[in-house]
Amino acid sequence: MTRPHASSTSSPTASPTAAVASAPPTPGRAAGGNPANRYDRLTVVPEDDGWDPGEAPPPLRTETRIERPRTAITRNSSPDLPFDRSVNPYRGCEHGCIYCFARPSHAWLGLSPGLDFESRLIARPEAPRLLAEELSRRGYRPATLAIGTNTDPYQPIERTHRVMRGLLEVLRDFRHPVAVVTKGALIERDLDLLAELAELELVRVGISVTTLDRDLSRRLEPRAPAPERRLQTIERLAAAGVPVRAMVAPVIPGLTDPELEAILSRTRDAGAVAASWIMLRLPLEVEPLFRDWLAENCPDRAERVMARLCEIHGGKAYRSGWGHRMRGAGPHADMIAQRFRLATARLGLAVTQPGLSTELFRVPPRAGDQLSLF
Repeated sequence: MTRPHASSTSSPTASPTAAVASAPPTPGRAAGGNPANRYDRLTVVPEDDGWDPGEAPPPLRTETRIERPRTAITRNSSPDLPFDRSVNPYRGCEHGCIYCFARPSHAWLGLSPGLDFESRLIARPEAPRLLAEELSRRGYRPATLAIGTNTDPYQPIERTHRVMRGLLEVLRDFRHPVAVVTKGALIERDLDLLAELAELELVRVGISVTTLDRDLSRRLEPRAPAPERRLQTIERLAAAGVPVRAMVAPVIPGLTDPELEAILSRTRDAGAVAASWIMLRLPLEVEPLFRDWLAENCPDRAERVMARLCEIHGGKAYRSGWGHRMRGAGPHADMIAQRFRLATARLGLAVTQPGLSTELFRVPPRAGDQLSLF
C-alpha cells in the first residue's frame, strides 16, 4: 500500500488517512515505510491481497506545500545549545538522513516521521519578509541567529524556493550575525552573500560529515551530497574567506566512530578551522526507523550498534536529559570524547571560534524613510 504524492501549494493540514505501518524499501529513500506517528489514533497495516503485479512500485515523488507562518524567529532556552534563536526555512528534509533527530517534528503536522518526512515537505517563502519585520521591531537586540539546526536549509527544494537565499539577503542588509549548518553543496550558490558577511565577521558555517564511505553515506543519507562533495564545499567556502567548522555528526558507535580521526584530518586539509561532534540521538519515532534501517542495511552490525547505544544511554537507546543527549556517558562515550580531543589538538582544530559581531547591526532604511545627515 502506498500513499499518492502530487504537487501542492496548499497550507499543511493533518493527513486525512492514518500512516502506513510498514512498506517495502523505497529506492532513493532511507526510511522503509511510514510508521504511525505518536498522535495517530489508528494504524493501517498493509496486507497482501494476492495480486502481485510483478514489478517494482513507481518512485516516490517529493511533494512541497506552502506554509504561511506568523513569525520567523524561533526562541529556545536549552543549556545544550550555543544560540537562543533560529529560523527554519523548511519543514521535513529531502536529504532523508535515517538518523535525523528532527523526524518526530513531522508528527506535529499529522504526517509520518518516516517517508513523509523525506517526501512531503513544507516551504516557508514568507520567512524572509517576516524576519525583516522582526529585526526591525523597536527593542530588538541582535545575537547570532542559527539556521539549519532542525532541517537542512540547503536541501534540494531550495533550488526552486530560494528561501535561504532570501534570509541571507535580509541578514546582510541588517548586518546581523548568522551561523549556518548544512550538508548541502547548494550553499556554494550563495558564496557572494556569505563572503560579504564573512568580511564583516557576521557568519560562520558548519558542514556535517558523517562518514567518508561513499556507499554507507548513500544508504544513511540517500539524497545528501557524497562525502567528497562536502569536502569540496569546505574548500570553496574556505577559499572565499568563510570560516568553516567540521561537524562529525552524528557519531554512530560501532558503525562510523572508527572514522573519527580520518574525517577530522580530511576536513582540516579541506580548510576547516574548527570542529565539533555529536553522538547519535534516537528520539521518539527515530529509534524504530533506525533499528529497521540497521536490520536491512547492516545486519551483521545491528546488534553491536544498538548495544553500544544502550551502554552510552544508561540501558536505553536514547536519553534526552540536558547535558547528556549530545554526548552520552560511560566508557565508550568517554573514549570517543578523548579521541576527539586528541585528534583536534594534533590537527589544530581544538579552537573556540570567536563570537560574531553584533556591533554593526542596523535597520536599513526603507523607501520613503528620511535619511540621517550623519
